[in-house]
Amino acid sequence: MFKLKKILLATVSVFSLFTLSLGDISIAASATSANVLTESNAETLSTFQDQQAVAVTIYNGDLALVKDQRKIVLKTGVNRLAIRDVSAQIRPETALLRSISNPGSLVLQEQNFDFDLLTPAKLLEKYVGKTVGIIKTNPVTGIETTEEATVLSANNGVVLKVGNRIEAGQLSTQNSRIVYNDVPANLRDRPTLVTQLSNKVASEQTVELSYLTGGLGWKADYVAELSPKEDSIDLSVWVTLTNTSGASYQNAKLQLVAGDVNRVQDSVRPMTMMVRKSAMLEDATAAPMAEESLLEYHLYTLDRPTTIAENQTKQVALLSANDIPARKELVLRGADYYYQGQYGEIGTKMKVSTFVEFDNKEAAQLGMPLPKGVLRVYKKDNAGNAQFVGEDNIDHTPKNETIRLKLGESFDVTADKKQTDFKVLPRPSKGNNLYESAYEIKLKNAKKERVFVTVQEPINGDWKIISENNPHIKSNSQLAVWKIEIPAEDTSTLTYRAQVKY
Repeated sequence: MFKLKKILLATVSVFSLFTLSLGDISIAASATSANVLTESNAETLSTFQDQQAVAVTIYNGDLALVKDQRKIVLKTGVNRLAIRDVSAQIRPETALLRSISNPGSLVLQEQNFDFDLLTPAKLLEKYVGKTVGIIKTNPVTGIETTEEATVLSANNGVVLKVGNRIEAGQLSTQNSRIVYNDVPANLRDRPTLVTQLSNKVASEQTVELSYLTGGLGWKADYVAELSPKEDSIDLSVWVTLTNTSGASYQNAKLQLVAGDVNRVQDSVRPMTMMVRKSAMLEDATAAPMAEESLLEYHLYTLDRPTTIAENQTKQVALLSANDIPARKELVLRGADYYYQGQYGEIGTKMKVSTFVEFDNKEAAQLGMPLPKGVLRVYKKDNAGNAQFVGEDNIDHTPKNETIRLKLGESFDVTADKKQTDFKVLPRPSKGNNLYESAYEIKLKNAKKERVFVTVQEPINGDWKIISENNPHIKSNSQLAVWKIEIPAEDTSTLTYRAQVKY
């Protein structure tokens, strides 16, 4: 008869009986929790219940710094400390353990990160070449019998040697199960960092484990409502946190770093986890995050603790501002290719783009460094319902800079463009070509109010406008700009002649 031994296990805490169907076999194991493996190889287990405080600093690009403080009783001399409930995506080479209450008392000798988690499949895999018990139940009488078996393989099923016969997947999932006499020490039910250290003071100590981890990310989401006159916006900024690290952070001090931190790229990708996300929205009336400079980055600190649960997406308020002066601009942008050849009709019913911009200044109710993210703009319809009117990405934006958003293309304002003349002029000098061309742009406005359209024409080479019916501005060395007024439900026409030397 296969006899179960008493299990002395430091770190694994599981149900007294667990089952899982693997192929045609149901797996069962009996296990208990204990505090030592052997007297000579004692292991102190620390769980999140020992946690006194936790701080999480999240960077852009799937990187976070975790500082986990716990109270732990350590003996004098060598200790094996198993710190459970750390991130499953911890970067072990960045882990730093120190004593807060007794500085300098700990000397780290060795550390191991055990992420081979306890599952029925993993347990079976670890028992290849070892003996297990097979308990079979007679479906008629209900009587159980037990046989010893050797696990030969656990790949894509299980192969067992029972006595002089080989069995592979023919046991009934309802009437048979496998019983193990213990759980291997390197299987953990949660990600665990195991350290071997020398301790100078035998007492309860407050220690801090700090480490970098993946699986924690954040991004900024902006929500703006455009005023009826389209000359101001109300802005709310949310921080969206995503935790797929395999651990929870209870009542954590949360800080966010905005900026592009340089990182050495690892040749091996970190372990990833399949997760199911849930959403949580923090109170929008909460005070905005405090902001400060950090080297060449910006640090945002939440003014209260927050819990970042495992497999959760969460939003917290960053800031809000009302009546920010804004400017809407309709832009028709051309191209530089048609200044070197004859093209005739260039386009009809060409789209005019819609832009909105505002200044990140204290005078405009802002003046705070803004992290990159997506800014979504809404506007109320005649019934007072907010409707989505466009979105755009914004980059990290310092104080006193302008944020410019492309919302889409105008439905009611369009343009027809054609080249009315083109000629090649005699070369002014060896190696140069000289062209002269004329254009007509008819701008049409179907709205019941007048609009202004900014016409932008990129022109390469050495150029000049030799005639025009509206004055232009040379915005830069390669851009001519016109501001054209179009009356309500009417048209306006821009004509100009350019001379270009290449």
